[in-house]
Amino acid sequence: MTETKVALVAGVGRGTGGATARRFAAAGYRVALLARSEARVKEFQAELDGSLAIPCDVADEAAVEAAVATCRAELGEPDVVIHNAARGTRGTFLDIDPADMEENFRVNTMSLLYLARAVAPAMIERGSGAIMVTGNTSALRGKAGFAAFAPTKAAQRILAESLARDLGPKGIHVAYIVIDAVIDLRWTRRSRPHFETEDFAQPDDLAESIYQISQQPRSAWSFYTELRPFKEPW
Repeated sequence: MTETKVALVAGVGRGTGGATARRFAAAGYRVALLARSEARVKEFQAELDGSLAIPCDVADEAAVEAAVATCRAELGEPDVVIHNAARGTRGTFLDIDPADMEENFRVNTMSLLYLARAVAPAMIERGSGAIMVTGNTSALRGKAGFAAFAPTKAAQRILAESLARDLGPKGIHVAYIVIDAVIDLRWTRRSRPHFETEDFAQPDDLAESIYQISQQPRSAWSFYTELRPFKEPW
């Protein structure tokens, strides 16, 4: 009998994270659902058979370790981990509160370190696994109004690359997926009334790409992938 695989999604919400949890559940994975909001993860747990809601502040190392331990005890060791947690604030370097950059760094970058350290030893031991990290174009360029956000996403990207170079030869696929798009959510629709549906990236389509990258054969792994709607200027 084939053992059911486990996916852990950190940063479950109405957009990419929730859609990714649904995609892996549809593929037969049991899904551990991580987010700070207990109500949100409980809602997804009620929707997805075999899933497990684990409220977790991913910026807290002890909380991440406890969440992974709960996943391990209740569902099993994660085969695929998706790091989708993000925190962003806007402002120029003169306008921002430096504490905002520190908090963004904790959520965007340190949480990836905590999560990778918690799941990688078991993946290394069995010689397989995947860690998918979602980013955006702030990881590649520092626009003036993103002084507290872009540096933390750039650091996240470089950390993911370091993980990939370390873990790849050990059988673990690490990928960094840049979402160069406005994702179709209720609040983004309200903030961009001039957008048509095709101007947005659809969460389910992003989730499909994330899933497919996680399933790539070992002889053709990708690390860096960009996803954007066909109309997106770049």
